[in-house]
Amino acid sequence: QVELVESGGGLVQPGGSLRLSCSASGSIFRINTMAWYRQFPGKERELVASIPNVGPINYSDSVKGRFTMSRDRVKSTSYLQMSNLLPEDTAVYYCSAGGRGPYGSPFTSWGKGTQVTVSS
Repeated sequence: QVELVESGGGLVQPGGSLRLSCSASGSIFRINTMAWYRQFPGKERELVASIPNVGPINYSDSVKGRFTMSRDRVKSTSYLQMSNLLPEDTAVYYCSAGGRGPYGSPFTSWGKGTQVTVSS
């Protein structure tokens, strides 16, 4: 079982910045992809950014140039640096991770989400 814990959400004024963190723990052999999603009220969860084990970081068009995702493979942690935040970025942000457990079994885990509110 793999647990993901997010932190760093909160209330920020338009134009401000926040940094989200996501730490993975549990029965992990290898994490392949880590990602951040967000969900607006009444909408489906949408991808914000993802980092594969190999390859470029993928960003949604709505956050390109404003958000930066990074990953610390040693700490099994991902980060989402959000800058120039807009009111329309207000959502619950979820992290996810996919990989393999100690016996090769695949896993995909989700955090419980952290609220980001952009408002003056």
